[in-house]
Parts: sequence; C-alpha cells; structure tokens
Amino acid sequence: MPIMIKDEINTALQVAFAPQTLRVENESFRHNVPEGSETHFKVTLVSEAFSGQRSVKRHQSVYAVLKEWLAGPVHALALHTYTPDEWDQVAAVPASPDCRGGTGK
Repeated sequence: MPIMIKDEINTALQVAFAPQTLRVENESFRHNVPEGSETHFKVTLVSEAFSGQRSVKRHQSVYAVLKEWLAGPVHALALHTYTPDEWDQVAAVPASPDCRGGTGK
C-alpha cells in the first residue's frame, strides 16, 4: 500500500516541530478534483517552536518543511499555527471555506 501524502506531511511536521497537537486533514473532497485526490489540506499545528513568532514567520517555517509537497502534489494548504498558550485560548479552529469551483474533474 502506498504511503499517503497526508501521512508524509504528518511525519514531516512531527519531526520538524515536535507538536503538542497536530491535525492534518485532507479536504480535497470539498473541491473540484478527482475522487481520492490529496491536493488540499488543512493543518492545525500547536508547538512551542512558535513562541515569540508572528503568524507569517510560523507559516514560512511550515512552508519550508513542506516545500517538496507544495512544489508537487499539494495545491492548497490552510495553516492554523499556535503556541500551547494560544491553543488553550482557542474556542475552535476556523472552518475552511467552500470550494469556489475549478476544473479538476
């Protein structure tokens, strides 16, 4: 059985950030892509590594870790990055927007 892109992303982020919480969600089914695609992901990542960093720096560090996937199979990546203290204050991770179309099928 081939390794899924979702699992590869999960492993890469685990290694890079030693997260307290990590959720990698394949949201491709919500978009106009072929069934079974792994092209659109939502990542919720809580790590001490983000302490003292602004959102842009956090996202840049995640993009750097995932550059191989972003240059290839991953079309969209929604990032929600928090420190553990910020995570304790979060009521809910924002919902992803609905697909606005496309010609994936």
